[in-house]
Amino acid sequence: MRGDEARVVRAFSDHLRREGWSVQTEVDFVDVKATKGSATLYAEAKGRTEAIGLDVDTLYGQLLRRIPEDAADSLLGVVVPEKAVTAALRVPEWVRARLRIAIWAVSDADEVRQVAPPPANL
Repeated sequence: MRGDEARVVRAFSDHLRREGWSVQTEVDFVDVKATKGSATLYAEAKGRTEAIGLDVDTLYGQLLRRIPEDAADSLLGVVVPEKAVTAALRVPEWVRARLRIAIWAVSDADEVRQVAPPPANL
């Protein structure tokens, strides 16, 4: 993990821990794997880049390609800097809902907010 992406992953991981999740980074070919009770979250992150739209598109591809076969009931996460939220939201809501994808944004001050919630049945 390079540069700003490491900061985004660290801030997101700290946020999850405060929320009661057990967190591992760079495991199972994803940036973040977290568990809480019976729930599992697999998340990919991107930091600030020059081509943020392209990089967020790449993030979605990496996330979908890397999730384990036994993760069908898991939550997927997209974690981006605040300036990349618009790019992350380009994937239609109905697609994100069917694939159980939630979106989080990390500010320059390392504050984390959930932009798009997980599916209601989680």
